[in-house]
Amino acid sequence: MVEASGSFRPGRTTALKTAIGFAVAIGLIYALGAVIGWERTLQRLRGARLAWVGAACLSTIACLAAWGKSWQVVLEALDVSVEYRRLFVTTLAATFANYVTPMGNAGGEPFVAYVLARDTGATYEESLASVVTSDVIRLLPFFTAGGVGTGYVLLRTELPGGVERFAYLLIALAVGLPLLVVFGWSFRGRLREWVLRALAPVSRRSDRVSLESARERIDSLYESMEIIAGSRRALAAAIAYAYVGWILFALPLYFAGLALGTPVAFALVCFLVPVSVVAGSTPLPGGLAAIEGTLVALLTALTAMTTADSLAVTTLYRLASYWLVVGVGGLAGLWVLRRV
Repeated sequence: MVEASGSFRPGRTTALKTAIGFAVAIGLIYALGAVIGWERTLQRLRGARLAWVGAACLSTIACLAAWGKSWQVVLEALDVSVEYRRLFVTTLAATFANYVTPMGNAGGEPFVAYVLARDTGATYEESLASVVTSDVIRLLPFFTAGGVGTGYVLLRTELPGGVERFAYLLIALAVGLPLLVVFGWSFRGRLREWVLRALAPVSRRSDRVSLESARERIDSLYESMEIIAGSRRALAAAIAYAYVGWILFALPLYFAGLALGTPVAFALVCFLVPVSVVAGSTPLPGGLAAIEGTLVALLTALTAMTTADSLAVTTLYRLASYWLVVGVGGLAGLWVLRRV
């Protein structure tokens, strides 16, 4: 087994790129509001019911708590014991890393695996296996709920051409991604060889890349994932927590509608949230601007809301589901960096 080593502390270049990404995204969001009319939107926001806004914020935190519990169950299958309070803080930090990284949820996994390996007796490969498995488990409710929401929209509403393409894209992802996971796992031996072949030219040119070390790390990762896959009870519990977490992940949009007196059917929320996340796979941090623009367009097209109402609902939703996590997760990230 190979222990985690090195450092994941962000460099100046990464921080600069992130800052530029945020500046561009906020500029685009401001432009969106300028086109729609910030004055009308702010007037709607002033009348928001704070109780529902608070419920949206609490739902977001509870979502991360449920996903942290799902991760803890996966770790226990590997005989890795971590205090839940400590793991919850790490979950917040990892989510922050994902939310400030371009292309959506892609930046926190290596970081959180490194932190976990430093915090426990687990190897880096065991930690990474738990993170990857937890991510895959969280995809299940994302796409099953998305499929239910898509069915609701297709049956109840005549969709504009652009929205209909989003619906069929979500269906394709709901079917295709699980099949891709199954295919990758079934042919993991071949996948291992493809990775090693790709690394071979690099290893011949650099002493930093060793094929033998890479082979050991991949084998160790597979071994850990096989242990997790063999624990059916743990998988069932992890999946249950993942579904609870996803419901809590979607509820802030529902609560945002209630806060402004413009309810959004929860079945429609099950369509809107996955579609907005897919649309948020852009080079901007956490899908900023892309998610806002997509939600405003879809809410306006699929409900009786005006564009100002749609922007107000979207703003409340993103405050509770994104900016709250960036703030709290950023503090958690600083604490995690100090302890490692």
